[in-house]
Order: sequence, then C-alpha cells, then structure tokens
Amino acid sequence: MITILDLENKNTYTLYELDKNEEIQKQIMELIPEIRKWFSFNGIKAVGEPSKIKRPWLSIIKHLLKTKYNIKSKDFQFTESGKHIRTHIYNFILI
Repeated sequence: MITILDLENKNTYTLYELDKNEEIQKQIMELIPEIRKWFSFNGIKAVGEPSKIKRPWLSIIKHLLKTKYNIKSKDFQFTESGKHIRTHIYNFILI
C-alpha cells in the first residue's frame, strides 16, 4: 500500500486525484485476495463485499494504513480549467 501510493515521497492526496487515478484503484483492488489471507476482514466491508461500497479502495487504504499513519482529512477546494472543484484532502503522517 505504501509503495502503491508512494507515501515515502508523497504524503498528500486529494480524493479528486485518487478518483481519477484508475491505476492506483486497480492495484489496491487486486490486493483483496492477499488481504483476505492475512487479515480478518470482518471489519473491512470493502474486502468482504466491495460491490456494496462506493469507494472500496479508499476504505482499504484507510484500514490498512491506520496502524502506521495518522490520516488527516479535511475539505479542499480548487479550480481546474476554470471549473470549481470541492473534494477532500488526505494527509498521511507517519506515526
């Protein structure tokens, strides 16, 4: 997860950026069989029933990284190509 998100070099992502990055989403979703082997996924609905969650990859990120990182989230607004965009920004702070 740390490698997929390149958290050693980049510790801030916007939800907008993650929503657009299908490669990161795909890599995380491909980890589900491995996650099922090593973690109890009763508390991780994104692993047990990913089709029932809007962004299962985000839930997996938060759940797996919470032991190593404090994840701070807040509203974030910016303009892209003249369009006002409102999203969330996530800061991953190593514990």
